[in-house]
Formats: sequence, C-alpha cells, structure tokens
Amino acid sequence: MTWKRTIVETSRGTFEVFEKGQGRPLAVTHLYSEFNETGDYFAEAFVESHHVYLINLKECGGSDRAKAPHELTMLESVLDLEAIRSTLGYESWDFAGHSTGGMLACVYGIYFSGSLDTLIIANAAAREYMTFSKDCIYNESHPEFHNMQSMIEGLKKEDLSSEARKELTVERTKLSLWKPQNYERYFNQGIEKKMSALRMNFFSRELHTFDVTRKLKLIAAKVMVVSGAHDVQCPPSYSEEIAEAIPGAVHHRFLESNHYPHLEERLKFRQMITDYFD
Repeated sequence: MTWKRTIVETSRGTFEVFEKGQGRPLAVTHLYSEFNETGDYFAEAFVESHHVYLINLKECGGSDRAKAPHELTMLESVLDLEAIRSTLGYESWDFAGHSTGGMLACVYGIYFSGSLDTLIIANAAAREYMTFSKDCIYNESHPEFHNMQSMIEGLKKEDLSSEARKELTVERTKLSLWKPQNYERYFNQGIEKKMSALRMNFFSRELHTFDVTRKLKLIAAKVMVVSGAHDVQCPPSYSEEIAEAIPGAVHHRFLESNHYPHLEERLKFRQMITDYFD
C-alpha cells in the first residue's frame, strides 16, 4: 500500500505530506531526506498504531523552496512543523524522528512540548557528535571515514544516474548495519527516497555549533529514546546523554543493531511501539 500524497497550505508555506495508517496522529520527518509515495522504513514502523504524516521539509520534494538560508535551520523547521500541525487541525500530536530527525525532535520538544503528547528520539544526538567520538564514522579517525565521505559527495551529484544512485545508497547504508550481509532482508519493501543536497550541506554547517544538551531538561512531553548498541553514526553514548537529561524519559537500547534498529531488530522494535502506546 502506497502513501497518500497531500499538499498542506500553511502560513509558513506549502508542504508535501504523505499519509498512512489509522489512530492518533504522529509526524515523521528528516532534515534532508526527500520522501515520496513509497514512504519511509522508519515511518512504516508506526502505521499500525498511528495515522502517520511523513513530511517533506522546505527544499525537499514538492514542498516550497526556501527564500532565505535561515529557513533551513532546525528551529525554523520546527516552526514549519508547528504550522503544519495547526493547519491539519490538531491541538497536539506525537512526533518520531530517526537520526537527524531525532536531533530535530530534541529541538521540537524543547520549544513546543505543549504541542507534543509523545516524542520518540531514535539514534540521535543533542549535540555535535563527530569531533570527540572516534566510534563515529564521521570522525576522521574512524576506519570507514573516507569511504563514507566519498559516498556522500557522490550522492549529492544531481547528474547521477538512478542506477548509480541506488548502488551508492546501498553501499553507504551497509556501513551502518551491524550485519551488512542482511541488507536485502532489511530493505525489501521497494521504498526509495532522495537526499536534498542543499539541506544536507546546510546541516553540515549547522551541526558544528549544535548543542542543546543543557535545554533537554525543559522537555515536558513523554519521551522514548531509542539507540543501537553498535551505531556508527550517532554512537549510543549520545542517546544515553539525552535519556538521562530528559525528566521521565524511557531508553530502549537494541543490542543487535547499528543505526537501524527498526529494521535490524524489526519485531522487537514494533513490539516496543505496541507496548508503549498500549
């Protein structure tokens, strides 16, 4: 079943949104992914318990282009999410973010806890995670650093053929799997998405000054933190830091996962979601 495409006109611009599932509303997005009707693997984990809104931020897919650079910041993106929530008519909703979506979730919770019932922060960090962690694949000391950087730069090329893009995406993703030989089993639903090079480049700059750790205590929504014990992108120590700083946060650590516990330990992840919201 494909996702239903909707265009949401807000006071802050027009956004392309994809919907699927039934139940309480939950929003999902990522700082630089471009979603389409095929959906998203992380978002798919919530469709049995929620009516999920998969959102393309500005510069992604059919959403508006940014008129000024500051519109690509995390705070401005959160303000856009609030405009979408308001336009859809919800007083509050749940929000789930994976990776950079989880970083955005931290900012969302800090400034708009009143709009959030539950916040799910998966495989993320509340501050810049590259410089001081040799376990991070974006740290120059990591053995796969140069390989990962080469693939990222390749994916930014607009003239890249679809076949070459798919091959690069697969190889890049394998670097973040605890058992890369299982790639085909994990990614088997025909879900395809692109990356906004403009947003990716902006995030790479914003990340160097990103640190909201001291404000995490301001989050008043219910919070679930998820991490993979072998995560090479956002090492699990950063998830532990988030969970310890947010009052009442619950932390689920998946011991046989890297950056994708919702796929690497799919059944356990979905049971966790079911148990939590039941």
